[in-house]
Amino acid sequence: MKSTYIMYIMNVLKGVSAAPGIAIGRIYLYLDENYKVPRYDVKLADLPGEMRRYRAAVQKASEEIDALKVEAAKRNLDKESGFLDAHMLMLSDPEFDKQIEKNLNKYLKNIEWILFITVKKFISALESTEDLYLRERSVDMYDVAKRVFNHLMFKDRTALPDLKMQVVLVSNDLLPSDTLMMRKDKVKGIALNGGGKTSHTAILARAFQIPAVLGLSTITDYARSGDRIIVDGNRGLVIVDPDKDTLKKYRMLRDQWTKYELSLKQQNKLPCVTKDGEHIHLHANIEMPEEIDSVIEEHADEVGLFRSEFIFMQNDFVPTEDEQFEAYTKVLKAMKNLGSVAIRTIDVGGDKLIPGLDVIEERNPLLGWRSIRFCMEHKDILRTQLRALLRASVFGKLRIMFPMISGVGELNALYEILNEVKDDLKRKKIPYDKNIPVGIMIEVPSAAVTSDILAKKVDFFSIGTNDLTQYTIAVDRGNEKVAYLYDPFHPAVLRMIKTVIENANKANIPVGLCGELAGEPRAAAVLLGLGLKHFSMAANSIAEVKKVIREIRMDEAEELAEKVLKLESADEINKLVKKWMEERIEYTE
Repeated sequence: MKSTYIMYIMNVLKGVSAAPGIAIGRIYLYLDENYKVPRYDVKLADLPGEMRRYRAAVQKASEEIDALKVEAAKRNLDKESGFLDAHMLMLSDPEFDKQIEKNLNKYLKNIEWILFITVKKFISALESTEDLYLRERSVDMYDVAKRVFNHLMFKDRTALPDLKMQVVLVSNDLLPSDTLMMRKDKVKGIALNGGGKTSHTAILARAFQIPAVLGLSTITDYARSGDRIIVDGNRGLVIVDPDKDTLKKYRMLRDQWTKYELSLKQQNKLPCVTKDGEHIHLHANIEMPEEIDSVIEEHADEVGLFRSEFIFMQNDFVPTEDEQFEAYTKVLKAMKNLGSVAIRTIDVGGDKLIPGLDVIEERNPLLGWRSIRFCMEHKDILRTQLRALLRASVFGKLRIMFPMISGVGELNALYEILNEVKDDLKRKKIPYDKNIPVGIMIEVPSAAVTSDILAKKVDFFSIGTNDLTQYTIAVDRGNEKVAYLYDPFHPAVLRMIKTVIENANKANIPVGLCGELAGEPRAAAVLLGLGLKHFSMAANSIAEVKKVIREIRMDEAEELAEKVLKLESADEINKLVKKWMEERIEYTE
């Protein structure tokens, strides 16, 4: 209660930095209307008519999305409007249609209520998962369902008005279609109660270069249309009705950020080398094949992590071998003349929903039946993915990466399955690259501690600091009660990273880091000093990390890392690194 009271008095709220930059302007409070869903009994004889009403509403919603796609194309927003294709797939999903009909026959209620309870169950399942990406996909389902509701209830869809002046948009949340179609030249900043870094709103805000802070929980409680507001997308802060001194400070920070962005763009095509000539490799992380354009635009050396599980999660069924082959081939072809693509096998199960498959409920899913452990019990799914990967390997430079390896036993079992798939392809005379590098994610403490053993059995390492930090400190980062303890600058985590790098170097295999830490400019010098030469991050983080690396000498970084490893706490390390950065680098944190 105390911290909430202070925030209220100061009118300062802390959220998630979704899109960088600083916006200062007047609030436009956009609160979408709510309406009560009717509920009444229907007779058996009425059921066919209810389904006809539902399908007619779906058809109208589909036509509405088609119109949005046409409008987006006129405004050269084809890339940003890609999620509309997923919305169309949701509307045409036969399994969802069957579930609606099943619930209609079961409950004998009007179709509006049946749609409401069906969608509510799906959204509840998405929002209860530990996986951030899946939680944020619930917005897509809500967006699609609301379109159908509007047509069932003869309501015009609420949309952002045609803004006449520049504003800072404040809302509970924004539907992807609202964000896509708003006048980006009139929206200076975005502040929302909901959302996160991987939500469509965040993706679009970054694409439109609109500063955004999401996950604020209570911003709409303090905001009034017309009040002045500051959105600090760099620090994840929103200040409502700031005083004169704060305004002056942020106008100066905004000017500094504008100059900083220009400097990043000017050096975007420059090589990533330290001041003393050490070449550092910057790779990109992607979730979907459609992201490959941004990888090329940001001049990434390679794709360091393709999270293949998101191909599995975009539909209500497990993708076929050919569907996976097509997705992998698209990325490999695009990168063929640029660099390799490390595709991670599906990292699902436990706390992650798998459409079309039943999963067990677990008391502690993050320590349970997930990732490789799940795949070893669903070898058919793993074999199908490996077949698709091997077939696609002839179209580019593929690297296969297995996640969450805890020891040699799991690795040996995976090699056995991989070799079986290779033998099958040989027998059927299906071509594949015979020299595909195979690597593993180091994200479990047991793997880090035995990395000297594992290094002898693989072609490369990739350190996943998101899970490695979580497991090393025993902190569920999704649990707000203990999330404050989650810090990859914890001495234990940094020591593990150093151990893994040293063991990889001894075995003469490449080692990269693909967790969120790789994309944090403040961590670049420390990681360089620990010996890291391969960083993999979100494509839009590459320019800023490159800028920091180009202003560092290796001996400076090594000296910093040596000091860091002698400190006793994450707090001490954060303070030292912050001071070190401020003294040497033009850098905005």
